[in-house]
Amino acid sequence: MKFGGQSEVDQIKSLLLKHPKDAFISQDNIKSQWKELNYLASPDYEKTLKEYDNFVEYLKKSLSEIYYLPQNDKTGLDSIYVHDPVIITNKGAVLCNMGKEKRRDEPQAAGEFLLKLGIPILGTITGEGRVEGGDVVWIDERTLTVGSGYRTNEEGIRQLKELTRDFVDEFVVVPLPHWKGPAEVLHLMSLISPVDHDLAAVYSRLLPVPFREWLLRRGIRLLDVPDSEFETMACNILAVSPRKCIMISGNPQTKQMLEDKGIEVWEYKGEEISKKGAGGPTCLTMSLLREKV
Repeated sequence: MKFGGQSEVDQIKSLLLKHPKDAFISQDNIKSQWKELNYLASPDYEKTLKEYDNFVEYLKKSLSEIYYLPQNDKTGLDSIYVHDPVIITNKGAVLCNMGKEKRRDEPQAAGEFLLKLGIPILGTITGEGRVEGGDVVWIDERTLTVGSGYRTNEEGIRQLKELTRDFVDEFVVVPLPHWKGPAEVLHLMSLISPVDHDLAAVYSRLLPVPFREWLLRRGIRLLDVPDSEFETMACNILAVSPRKCIMISGNPQTKQMLEDKGIEVWEYKGEEISKKGAGGPTCLTMSLLREKV
């Protein structure tokens, strides 16, 4: 199958998901895991199914080629957030090595499924290297930014740079803040979501000054998410194509700011599938193929 794109905003043609029936499995399974995974609260299994199906209906408005990771006994609740264990490049998939210990088996499980789809494995982050997909943002097809923090470390970044050296011209490392410490989910994509090639929603208060200025020098206009909506993941926005995006409902200021710039915004209720596990629409999806429109 066709794969790649190396973009956060080109039109999604095919997508990888994992349904909560295969990640959460049951209320009893949720009960046994949610605290140790540092969820804010226990998801309600029946509500997750409804929320997720509504989320998928929005996705189906833009694309029809959707694949689902199957249930795997080696993975837990967090496997619903399929964006983190794998990075899709034009040369194949890079299997990550998760900073969150309870997620260490997810990359291999995802990689086995991708091979069945016909997507080759370009390489794997190994040893003491740590990389999570939420820390990786394509600025354009040959420019890659990677957050360095509690989930992605220096050795993982070194390995990723080596794996991508033949097709990435500019590789930018972005130091991430301590924020609330190692237990909190703070990826680079918590702070920036491109919605067009020259436009991104950001939370500037936590962006390193050199990185923010680098974005501006590249001609990327920045839309600042308000303080009151940062922790409800207003900055976690999935662009399904340029200027068409999906975000969690309940962030009206950010939604209005996007619409004022001509962005088409769809909202989904993410109380169970997003807010409790701190994973927004980008976290719930892995674009297997994006193409320019």
